[in-house]
Amino acid sequence: MHEIQIVVRFGETDALGHINNTSYFIYLEEARIRFIETLGFSLDTNRWNFILASTKCDFISQGYFNQHLLIRTYVSKIGTKSFELDHDIICAETNQRIAKGKAVMVHFNFEKQQSEPISDGLREVLKSNLVLSS
Repeated sequence: MHEIQIVVRFGETDALGHINNTSYFIYLEEARIRFIETLGFSLDTNRWNFILASTKCDFISQGYFNQHLLIRTYVSKIGTKSFELDHDIICAETNQRIAKGKAVMVHFNFEKQQSEPISDGLREVLKSNLVLSS
């Protein structure tokens, strides 16, 4: 499991003072990138091997300007050519869940423009970050 912290900026809120729904996807993208980085993969776009196939976010509680958020990212499923990441967005001060995200990442060869099987090395790294839902 990997964690990052984010402080909600004013420009990430809406007219009602809540975190704008589009801002959550920016937070989830940042969490995904930092998670993949910790797995030892290069962030060099010329050597990038992943493509985002799907993402979603369930809004559970309201978030606000200047709130400190903790985003926990972990692997929830490993397939042949793809894997799923789950994200918990939590208020760092109250430990209350604000939102829950999910992303499907495909192992992708950009030269061939096609998906490829996950290598044994990547599978092992992903397994070490696997958290099964109860």
